[in-house]
Amino acid sequence: MDRAPLTHIANPVRSIFTDPLLEHSVVVNIGPSHPATHGTVQIIAELDGERVLRSDIHCGYLHRGFEKECEDHTWHNLIPYVDRLNYVSALINDFTYCDAVEQLMGVQITPRCRVLRTLLSEYMRIVDHLTCIAAGLMELGAMSAFLYLVMVRDHMYEHLAALTGARVTYSYGRIGGLARDLPDGWIVRLQEILVQYEEYVDRVHKLVDRNRIFIDRMRGVGTLTTAQALSHGCTGPLLRSTGVPRDLRKDMPYLAYAELDFDIPVGIQGDNYDRYYVRMREMDESVYMVRQLVEMLKLPENSGPINVDDRRCSFPPKHLVYSEIESLINHFKLVIDVPRVPAGEIYVAHEAPNGELGFFLVSTGEGSPWKVHVRSPSFVHMGAAALMLDGGQVADIVPTFGSINMIGGECDR
Repeated sequence: MDRAPLTHIANPVRSIFTDPLLEHSVVVNIGPSHPATHGTVQIIAELDGERVLRSDIHCGYLHRGFEKECEDHTWHNLIPYVDRLNYVSALINDFTYCDAVEQLMGVQITPRCRVLRTLLSEYMRIVDHLTCIAAGLMELGAMSAFLYLVMVRDHMYEHLAALTGARVTYSYGRIGGLARDLPDGWIVRLQEILVQYEEYVDRVHKLVDRNRIFIDRMRGVGTLTTAQALSHGCTGPLLRSTGVPRDLRKDMPYLAYAELDFDIPVGIQGDNYDRYYVRMREMDESVYMVRQLVEMLKLPENSGPINVDDRRCSFPPKHLVYSEIESLINHFKLVIDVPRVPAGEIYVAHEAPNGELGFFLVSTGEGSPWKVHVRSPSFVHMGAAALMLDGGQVADIVPTFGSINMIGGECDR
């Protein structure tokens, strides 16, 4: 059978812009498979020479039905799935989700767990920002600075693996606590890594901050105004780079943040350089907080258990499972009958490295959620990405997009 010619099918790239702004403009396609898109995303840009007239951004290529999949799994079994949202700072995903479930259940975590979750959240913030800044510097050709930051990040990955058993996706959070307490020597190694961090980041500051090429490529590029950021729902470093000191750790304190002394760095122009500056300063503030939290762990009130004594959600210690019939039955019920979360709905948000990460949960009193919705900062920020690209140069698309730090697993879910 003869096939009809395909000449009637429109070019999928050009169909986005049916009416070109200029007669001689050219439409180019960047992604979805491109090494510099920080994920699987498609940027369609209409160009006048080297200038971007307008752009159209398409995400969703990594969509895997996360929210719908949650409805078929137990509350405990969702933790490995949650890890794979922003996989660069997976522990913050864990703790935000567990906090939402705990509030639905009326569970109050222990003082030690509260301090440890705060410490690990700030540790993850450093790892996430190191990844974002290092990738951005590499794309601009600053290979030495890139290697310094990646070296520190690798030390942190190995250190986290000693605690959780994994380098990236940890599944360390638990409803009502944590998987395990800190191993011997973990705090000592943490303090050593923080000293290494300060040494290498100081080298990056000397190499980059006043570098003429770096400043010319970043200052005044990818600008987002305060009004634009607010109208598009931007949060995190993207919003703070415009001068708005919005941070849930200060505005709506959770975990142990109300007891910590720290500042909220902000920018002025909302350009690529300000986003770089805000993230660099946030890492310094996180180091300062981690050191405060290490001292807090030494207090008698923070030396107790890491898991709540609540049989609705916490597994009994293994030695009791093997020696007591009550603990054996409790363990069996939590595995087979799974935790039952009281009926209700809740929205809980934490300040993730990219902005406000929120979980909206609906329970009908069963062992699985009725509804899960994630407010992912990466997805929200994609709505404002075109504002930062339009009017710039085609060579600025990659560093500008990198400064947004879009994480595909979190954006597409």
